[in-house]
Amino acid sequence: MRLVKASEMQEMDRLTIQELGIPGIVLMENAARGVVRIFLDHFNPPDRSHVVLICGPGNNGGDGYVVARYLHERGLKTTVVILSALKKIKGDALTNLEVIKHMDLEILEIPGKDAWIKYRPLVESCDFIIDGLLGTGLNSPVKGLYAQVIEEINSSALPVTSIDIPSGLNADTGQIMGKAIHADLTVTFGFPKIGQLLFPGAALVGRLANIDIGIPEAIAKQVQGNSHLIEPAHFTPLLPFERQDIHKGDRGHLLILSGSTGKTGAASLTALGALRAGAGLVTLGIPASLNAILENKLTEPMTSPLPETADGSLSLKAEKDIIKLMEGKTALALGPGLSTNEETTQLVRQIVSRCPLPMVIDADGLNALSEDPGVLSKCKRKAILTPHPGEMARLTGIETADVQIDRLGTATRFVKKYGCFLVLKGARTLIMEPDGQVYVNPTGNPALSGGGSGDVLTGMIGGFLARGWPMVKSAIGGAYLHGLAADLLAEDMGPSILAGELLDVIPELTAGLARKEWPLETPPIHDDFHHPL
Repeated sequence: MRLVKASEMQEMDRLTIQELGIPGIVLMENAARGVVRIFLDHFNPPDRSHVVLICGPGNNGGDGYVVARYLHERGLKTTVVILSALKKIKGDALTNLEVIKHMDLEILEIPGKDAWIKYRPLVESCDFIIDGLLGTGLNSPVKGLYAQVIEEINSSALPVTSIDIPSGLNADTGQIMGKAIHADLTVTFGFPKIGQLLFPGAALVGRLANIDIGIPEAIAKQVQGNSHLIEPAHFTPLLPFERQDIHKGDRGHLLILSGSTGKTGAASLTALGALRAGAGLVTLGIPASLNAILENKLTEPMTSPLPETADGSLSLKAEKDIIKLMEGKTALALGPGLSTNEETTQLVRQIVSRCPLPMVIDADGLNALSEDPGVLSKCKRKAILTPHPGEMARLTGIETADVQIDRLGTATRFVKKYGCFLVLKGARTLIMEPDGQVYVNPTGNPALSGGGSGDVLTGMIGGFLARGWPMVKSAIGGAYLHGLAADLLAEDMGPSILAGELLDVIPELTAGLARKEWPLETPPIHDDFHHPL
């Protein structure tokens, strides 16, 4: 599913109005009818329920005036509260305001805090609030009267529906611009906005419904975008093996460099994740002293003992052996459990610069790169990096909190600078391509915050790479299936699942998706796009 930025949606509106000649007031009418339909379906309000619409002076408020008209015609008691002097309202919004002035519904002009204090008891006594205060074009902090009203709406505990986007939410980043409405339902227009899918914004939209307002597909195609919500169709055609006479050599051979003293679990989970992704062969390159442990622990993967440091991690002396091991392999997974031993980190950077294979880099592999991210420019093949926010902070030299404040911007700048693929893990994991294409993963839950789950993901991405999948498909498929496995387990087990338990359900999910049988419904968006207006 396509996701858009505010400017892209605004351009679609402009082209529809100016090039096709569909009046803006028609789009406003379509939007409002869609809001009313979803609102009534979601809340099923009793007869004579009192609905208060909080509107600003712009087109978002104009949508609210039309919503008020339709709700009034449905027999609901409707009050329109306008947080502006009426003389500031222009264009299509003014036209619709004039319409409702001739109807038997209450319109309150509230240009300042004194008027708000006067009428606030009326708002507090209503049954539902509809937010038409600020639209998707907001790019500065909410202050003054608007901030006060938003804060009081949030503290009211009344059911809130937001028109297009919760007021105060940045449509492009998902950040709260000072204060933002916490909605129970958001009805957005044309395409979902990427900021509605990214946290913290995703926690404010409530149920997100996407509706058609009459923008033709041809117009939408004219406006270039780079943001997508991951759907199974992005990767499921690659899941089955095309040939019936396939053998293990045809399914790829993944080399994994992983493990150190005390961290054999990371190597084990990575290897099994790759096999669950369908890799035909997996070889674990590990410190020599761990070989007996992992041979006993694992049955299916092969092991290759390598020279180690006194700390039980891979040493620089292993470089030649590793280069030799790469022969005949189809991909490399590098990093889980390697340790931050200085000699090992030097080895990682040298391997990254010399590796001729597609590779995925995680954990201590990323920590090694954080000392010199420029090594990525020496890669013979593109690499996929899979950092969590802390690792992303080390790679970029900023604080973890700053990464979380602007996950999309941080990821975009990094891939542009270093030309890699990036999987920025966390709630709504982001997958970035070097050309700036971004994919938002809708699957996953807090159960994935436990140790070891990232190792499984690295193995899955590496397994798909070994099978010959394109880089972006490997990252997308790995992230989606990994999150879906956690969603399935959490339904019965809650958040306290073990990373190894993800491995047990991946085959079932993979088989179901390959047959287009969806084991779980996980859409974060109620797509009402094709409902007739």
